[in-house]
Amino acid sequence: MVSVSGGTGLAVGCGLGVAAGLWLLLTAGTPSWLRLRARRRSGPVLSVQARTVRLVAAVLAALAVGVVTGWPVAAALAAAAVLGAPSLLTEGKAGAAETARVEALASWADMLRDTLAAGAGLEQTIRATAPIAPDPIRVEVLTLAGALTDGARLTDALAVFADQLDDPTGDLIVAALRFAAAGQGRNLGDLLDRLATAARGQAALRLRAAATRARIRTSTRVIVLTTLAMAAGLTLFSPAFVAPYSTALGQLVLAAIGALWAVAFTWLARMGRLSRPERILTAPSQASP
Repeated sequence: MVSVSGGTGLAVGCGLGVAAGLWLLLTAGTPSWLRLRARRRSGPVLSVQARTVRLVAAVLAALAVGVVTGWPVAAALAAAAVLGAPSLLTEGKAGAAETARVEALASWADMLRDTLAAGAGLEQTIRATAPIAPDPIRVEVLTLAGALTDGARLTDALAVFADQLDDPTGDLIVAALRFAAAGQGRNLGDLLDRLATAARGQAALRLRAAATRARIRTSTRVIVLTTLAMAAGLTLFSPAFVAPYSTALGQLVLAAIGALWAVAFTWLARMGRLSRPERILTAPSQASP
């Protein structure tokens, strides 16, 4: 049997260990280029303050579960749930942000087309549209215009711009601009018009798909909350029912159950995630396995 006092101490240690390990994984173990890709795919990277708050919440959850149950595995699972559940349940915001970015790129392509039609040069067109670029891409366009003002080559500045956007639709627009900058692009205005039309079609398709994915995410949230409420209710109001988990074998079974639920929740979250095509312009370090 795992006693309450001994189990509490072990539970606290396990919770702190799991939380600290995941903290290191989130902060120090990810290359910078992978963090950039993760930010574009899954929303903004958590700030240091947000990560600290989540880590503290995970430790407190581990302490609370450990004190109540005396089960080290339950404390570790509580810490892992606090750290991982928010990421599994916020895919809708990331998908909406990517859709808004695609629409913004379409609008910017229209701006480029119209300004070029007025007789402006390509670099002049980029600088002229930067201050009025749509909000989701304004920072990147302003950075591109600033690089051109500082004397950077257009093709080099566009390569950096594509990496900052990290978006397949952005790659298509950048490719068209690079061909034009190299003197190989003809009828750039017509090409930008077709790219803008295609981008808007993609955004509309994403919106229709997002409506379907939203139902899956809602079901996932209901399942998660129901499972947590049931587990808490059984532990608090029916201790005899969960008493077998107090043994060493029971802790192993609980760990297996927790692992299965983690896999199931992750799978449900991925079902509710919108996929996107691969980029066509990638840096060598990103293209290599």
